[in-house]
Amino acid sequence: MNTRNRPGRNLGPQPAARRPPYGLGTPAGALPARHGQDLYGARSVAQASVECNANCLVDNGRLRHHPLANQEENQRLLAHELSIKDRFDAIVPVLKRIAGLQHEVDFSDRAQQIAREQLGFELPAQILADAWIADLDMRALYGECVMQTVRLMAAQAELNNPHRGTDEAVAFFLDSGYHAVDISPCSDGRLKGLVRYILRLPDGAVRSRKAYAGAMFDVDANVKRWVETELMRFREGRPVTADAGTRYLKVVVYHWSSSDPTHEGCAAHCSNVTRAAEAGLKRLGEFRQAIENSFCCGASVDTLLIGVDTDTDAIKVHIPDAKGEMSLYRFIDNMDVYHSSANDDPSAARLKIYQAIQAASSVGGWGSGEGEPHEGMRRLIATLLINNLSQIDYVCSNWRGRYADIGHAERFISVGDGFEEFQLRNLAYFAHLYTVEEGATDMDVGISIFGKLNIKHGLPAPVAIHYRYDSRVPGCRERTVERCRRVKMAIESRYTSLSQKGLLICGMTVQDKRPGSPIERVEAETA
Repeated sequence: MNTRNRPGRNLGPQPAARRPPYGLGTPAGALPARHGQDLYGARSVAQASVECNANCLVDNGRLRHHPLANQEENQRLLAHELSIKDRFDAIVPVLKRIAGLQHEVDFSDRAQQIAREQLGFELPAQILADAWIADLDMRALYGECVMQTVRLMAAQAELNNPHRGTDEAVAFFLDSGYHAVDISPCSDGRLKGLVRYILRLPDGAVRSRKAYAGAMFDVDANVKRWVETELMRFREGRPVTADAGTRYLKVVVYHWSSSDPTHEGCAAHCSNVTRAAEAGLKRLGEFRQAIENSFCCGASVDTLLIGVDTDTDAIKVHIPDAKGEMSLYRFIDNMDVYHSSANDDPSAARLKIYQAIQAASSVGGWGSGEGEPHEGMRRLIATLLINNLSQIDYVCSNWRGRYADIGHAERFISVGDGFEEFQLRNLAYFAHLYTVEEGATDMDVGISIFGKLNIKHGLPAPVAIHYRYDSRVPGCRERTVERCRRVKMAIESRYTSLSQKGLLICGMTVQDKRPGSPIERVEAETA
């Protein structure tokens, strides 16, 4: 099969009606310059005089926006983030209030009323009914509250149409020469909002976004996914036919902390950003080589390495050369772009981004490469940089340029396929695994994180096991339910001491792969 990109060919679904590029083609009227305007809305206007991080843009003591920042989208994403995190953060205060009532005569009724009003669901009746015998089982109650909140918030998030803009984004990818975009970030919870927030891409535009500890994705599994994608093009012509000349793009995302690089970086790489970047680049090379060695006739993929400063959400894009090769020393730091283009009009700011790509491509020394990337890759990189400018502005608007929780603050461990309905920074630590043995490293890192967040305070580590099934395949749901139970049993067996003490709570759910399908709870098997 020939998946080599042919620059200049119109690959959009409607050749006669050329669509503007996603991000780059945003009308100027939607991205106005806002020099000198107050960055804070009603939520934080009182903070406008508070000293901000040096990353923020300041004019006469007042914060202002970057000319390419999309403030309407920033406000929408802020409301989404606060609505979900506030629900999780309400669990402990509500349970403390309920704990103080456990010896009242009408305890069960009052507890359920409080839960309905403040959490949006009822508590397990049996746990409340047994409270008169011994102290209320707060660990079990806490775990159940987290699991119910996960399901409730996922259902509500789906109603907010997280897939809007997908068609335009897919058309842009095709016009850039890519029929599929597959992203493997680190499973660190600070990257949980990578697609929707940091990169500002619609959920449905990305072929896959499975996270792995240290971004060390499974090469064999990813080759299989590539094969499935190419087979779909041959059999169904989706999203384009096999002779369209497009490529599969594989992206790895590593991370670091600019505030505390030696302690709050990637745990899987001992907070060593160089080691994390090198490992990601090596894994990308192995994946590309596997495709080229296994399939003939010009089969190839494009690869891209991106770093994220989890304190500011600014990205660092490593620029491929004309042969698709990357270097740790050839990159664009978007925080530099943010400041260098802050005083420009939108058109001039966009131009500076293209100039930054050209400058990075011509760097010498250890970062030197063989020419510039092809046009489609340049357009893609420019779009990601532009989109990320809005996220840098978002952090300045609401956290004065640097998150307060620069370290881990996840609410639960997500195991399996993950909840695509919501993606938020520090909401969940993600461990994608088929069996616990294969994903032992991911799980161990997650349990270590929650050892500091929850367990040392007497709270359990909540583990949400979630897998998707295909209702078109006979027996698939039953096999997926069995997988949930098998993984739950293996997790509890691996961490027996925590499980026996009630410091590990596992909840199980399954969901059909069809968009908008409800989340279905899986009950544990009785003894």
